[in-house]
Amino acid sequence: MSSSRSRYSGLLVTAAFIGPGTVTTATLAGAQFGYGLLWALVFSIVATIIIQDMASRVGIVAQMGLSEALHKTISQPLLKLFMILLVVSAIGIGNAAYEAGNITGAALGLASVTTVELPIWISLIAIIAGIAILSGNLWFIERLLMTLVLLMSIVFIIAFSFSQPQLGLLVKGMTNIRINADNITMVIALIGTTIVPYNIFMQSSLLAKGGSQHHLLPQIKEQRLKNVFSFSLGGLITIAIIGTAASTFFVQGLSVDTSNLALQLQPLLGDYATLFFAAGLFAAGLTSAITAPIAGAYAVCGALQSHTTPQDNSFKVVASIILISGIVVALSGIKPIAAIIFAQATNALLLPIIAIFLLIVVNNKRIMRQHTNSMISNMLSMLIVTLVLGLGSYKLWML
Repeated sequence: MSSSRSRYSGLLVTAAFIGPGTVTTATLAGAQFGYGLLWALVFSIVATIIIQDMASRVGIVAQMGLSEALHKTISQPLLKLFMILLVVSAIGIGNAAYEAGNITGAALGLASVTTVELPIWISLIAIIAGIAILSGNLWFIERLLMTLVLLMSIVFIIAFSFSQPQLGLLVKGMTNIRINADNITMVIALIGTTIVPYNIFMQSSLLAKGGSQHHLLPQIKEQRLKNVFSFSLGGLITIAIIGTAASTFFVQGLSVDTSNLALQLQPLLGDYATLFFAAGLFAAGLTSAITAPIAGAYAVCGALQSHTTPQDNSFKVVASIILISGIVVALSGIKPIAAIIFAQATNALLLPIIAIFLLIVVNNKRIMRQHTNSMISNMLSMLIVTLVLGLGSYKLWML
């Protein structure tokens, strides 16, 4: 695996990971429950590392994305048709909701520091994302916004340290598992904003491009370490956001709305908190608004056995459809924070389907050769699927 390909994959997946959904969901989790839902985040980070390791191996060993690998794995026509319909509909519907949250989040950042109304910013952001997607130049996309996203992440970590978190409460929040009618939606949203289903398709597809078929084990180990680092860092950032929100909103008994999301950064940044938060939310939202349609296009084009490179017209058409769907939902009048939380919860409900597809492929010896899942990996993966299915079923039962 070339170093450029590995770096390319990591940056795009990180860009998709740190979006407005992460910032908003983590802020609401900290504001409403203090450190009480940190256990859900820890579970999500561990699950993400396990699942993305499998996705990485599919790309490196099979030299194809997950959708293409499913075609090679499933031979029965009816099952293959079911798989195609499920991938296209699941990723299409899921990414439309997720894309709406990305666009809304980016627009929310700009609307909070200007007098321009939210729908105008939504339209402008959609145009920028569309131009970036149609250009097919992913390196340009990555360089455009990752600096701002990472800067915002660093500020949150520093702000978290300034909030003087209590170690005992942190440990209790990470280990004391509590699920009830009050927190179930937020638990599912935290899982959905961390274990992003479309990242599975994107990472496997990106790692399938141009890799060497010699010395596969060192490539797998190298990517595994990068996954652990990237997603652990993402988890640390999310913990920092929950922590700052807990110390600002939860401790003081304040409620969160679109006008005071930046309040948690005021102890560190003072009068510049709103402006900085707006810039970070815009960068995170626009980056994710670009990567979500691209990831969805990898999944859908692979399922339809079409071209899976961003420069191909069919790829651009699918990505554009996902973008347009997100625009329609974003402009529908749904409250911004509600749209973002709904998108994260949708992700979590789609996760078990995609994870089962991934398990089918990664246990196929014809495709994965000696790099199939170990028994421990299979047990851990099935545990993740079972737990997420259980949470989703509990939520549906309460409706």
